[in-house]
Amino acid sequence: MVEEQLLIMLAFMEGTGILAPFMFIFFHVLRQFLFIPVVILCMAGGILFGSFLGTVYSMAGLLLLSALFYFCIRKMPGTHAKLMMIKYKWFGRYTKMTVGQIAVLRLIPFFHYHLLNLCLLERRPDFKGFMKGAFATNLPLAFFYTVFGEFITHFTPTIAVIIICSLFLLFYILREKIATVSWEDFFNHPKQGKNPC
Repeated sequence: MVEEQLLIMLAFMEGTGILAPFMFIFFHVLRQFLFIPVVILCMAGGILFGSFLGTVYSMAGLLLLSALFYFCIRKMPGTHAKLMMIKYKWFGRYTKMTVGQIAVLRLIPFFHYHLLNLCLLERRPDFKGFMKGAFATNLPLAFFYTVFGEFITHFTPTIAVIIICSLFLLFYILREKIATVSWEDFFNHPKQGKNPC
């Protein structure tokens, strides 16, 4: 299904001529509604535009998507709450990921893109800082999958497992060594699994 959507997208963009880069950038915003992984779209950018322009257009699309996330997430409390629950479940309530950790997790295809945006928002709550962090964390993703995308499809399962394990090790090394918990949070937060009443 994803492959069919990607082939349709590639055929459509090739026919748009000079509008192809703008369509590709817009497709980065649209892809989440079509359930196309960001990794596949970056690889398609490399096929369509080459390594350099594919990376530039993917970065433009990802930064536009990050800016939309920044302005929209506060207006969608239900989505924000769901992402926070996933974050607490996967990483713990008091974990604040570093920009380096977020950049590493973006390279792992099955991590939720907007969950990592939420983690970045916790680290950098102001727009300027958030966008700087978005640039730093999206650049490795866009570059790696645009430039090396065609080679990745030829990796053996063993090499893929080694690469993913290496990324998890790097994620662990880049972690913040100290977790800060406020006095009120420590004493007022109900224990998990117990009724707070």
